Parts: sequence; structure tokens; C-alpha cells
Amino acid sequence: MIAHSFGRDCIVLGDIGGTNARFALLESDRVGRIESVPVANYERVNDAIEALFDRHFDRASISGAMLAVAGPVENGRVKMTNSPWVIDADELRKTFGWNVCVINDFEAIAWSLPHLAPSDLRLVGRGQAVPTAPAVVLGPGTGLGLACLVPRPDVAIVLESEGGHTTLPGGTSREDAIIAHLRERFNHASAERALSGDGLVNLYEAICSIERLQIKKRSAAEITAAALESTCPISIEALDMFCAMLGTVAGNAALTFAARGGVYVAGGIAPRIVDFLVNSPFRRRFEAKGRFGAYLSRIPTAVIIHSHPSFVGLQCLARQKFRQ
Repeated sequence: MIAHSFGRDCIVLGDIGGTNARFALLESDRVGRIESVPVANYERVNDAIEALFDRHFDRASISGAMLAVAGPVENGRVKMTNSPWVIDADELRKTFGWNVCVINDFEAIAWSLPHLAPSDLRLVGRGQAVPTAPAVVLGPGTGLGLACLVPRPDVAIVLESEGGHTTLPGGTSREDAIIAHLRERFNHASAERALSGDGLVNLYEAICSIERLQIKKRSAAEITAAALESTCPISIEALDMFCAMLGTVAGNAALTFAARGGVYVAGGIAPRIVDFLVNSPFRRRFEAKGRFGAYLSRIPTAVIIHSHPSFVGLQCLARQKFRQ
């Protein structure tokens, strides 16, 4: 973690996803224990924070909050894409009397990239990062996030995006058929419709439908387990297609941002399937860009296996925003 002293004041750090919200206190140069709460258990983020006061946090010591939220941020406000929560910096300031900064969740992870150790990464394929070039992070979880870190001589910047909602591309005729099925079902077949927890379920059910098989209801975790244990051919195909499509989308992002600094996969799913992903079509599809295959072959790809990279990025940002 990045060393910095905040005196006696503590900063609330929060990583708020569609399923779980995680909070910790930044005090002096240390991030304290990370507490996780299910989003569905609370009507509002304010209620979740109040519950943490009762159990873990000392209200009197807190002077600010830095929150990373899964959704597009406009003027410090986020209406979450995969949750009914609305996170509003102004409302939180009025409620708690803090300085509050709200950012996109993948912006926080992008800020972590320069501070991750080699042991925090699992390389997938070849390539060598150019430290002065942009780097991309994307990740399937409850949704699909994407952001780009742009190094500069003075202070780096992060470009947040809603790239997870761009149109899903097909790389094979089989995938074209799956995407046609998703388009018929959802009207717009976005990348997130396939590359997320629900997306893996969508792939599995689409394969069953196309093969005219009776759909055995499975959760994303059950599909993943069945694929990793080789007990269900449809689950194996769904997870393999998931990795292949993720490689295509990652390659598109690399070309879009000229991400010679590397492409990093975060989120809740990739670290759990990292061995499967390494042996999947992910890297081959990442490089499968015709005349730009050689360009992409020089860009490294890796899965972030650090347990909480967002808090590394949040600490970095808190040092900038709440410097004393």
C-alpha cells in the first residue's frame, strides 16, 4: 500500500458493486480491515454505512469518503446499473458531514495498476509492457467494467468508460448464432450480456436453446463448477466461449486505447477460473486482429489476482484528493 499520513482523520474507502459493498478505513498510512455487506440487505448506501458505524467504525474519527461505484458517474452521482442503490456525493455530505468523492469502480482499479506487484498478477501469454503507454483494465463480475490508465510526465489520468455496454462481437459462426439469440432476447446484445455472472448463464442457456436441449437451471457459480470439474459439456462450452469472447473484447480495448502498457483482467470471475482461462482461447482471440495481430502479440495480458485491487487504487486517489 502507498504510505501517507492523514494525521488523526480517517477516510472511508468503499468499493460498491451490484452484489456486495466493501468498506474500510484509511488511517495514517494503513488501510484497515475490509468489511463486506450484501447490497440487497440495505435499502440505501447510507443504511449500510450506518450499520458499519454500529459494528466497526468510529464515526468521530472520519473526515471524508472515497467511494468506487459500479455505474456511470455524473456530477458525483451514480444510479447503479445492477442495483437499485443511488450513490450521491452531495447527499452523503449532508448526511455525514464529510468530504465525499464518488468515482467509477474500474477507475479505482485502473489507479491500482502502477502499484501492483508481479505476485498480484497471473500472466496470460506473452508480451512486454511499455511503462509510458496506456494500460487497460476490464473485468467481468456482476457487470463488465472497463477503464484506461494513461501515464503522463506529471500526473497520470484515468479514462473511465461504459465499454461493457458496447455491442458484443462474434468471432465464430457459433458465436454469431449465440449473439443472434441474445439479441432476440434482449434487443441489444451488449458485451455485458455475455461477459458477467448473468452473462455466463445467458451463454449456457443460449447453447441449450440452440441445441434444443432442456435447460437445467444453473447459476453462474454452478456452471463454473461444472465446467472446471468437467461434469457438463454445455457448461464447458459456455465457459470456454466466455473466455474466447473476453479475449476478443480485450483485444478491441487494446486497439482502441493503444494499450501497450498491458491489458489486465479484474473482477470477481477471472481470478476464480484463472487456470481455465490461461488454457482457453482467450489469448489467441486477443491477438486475432488480422493485420494487427503482430501489434497485439507484443502487448501483455494478465489476470489481477490481488484480493482487493480497488482499495489499492482508492488509497492512491485518497492521497491526492484528501492531501493535508
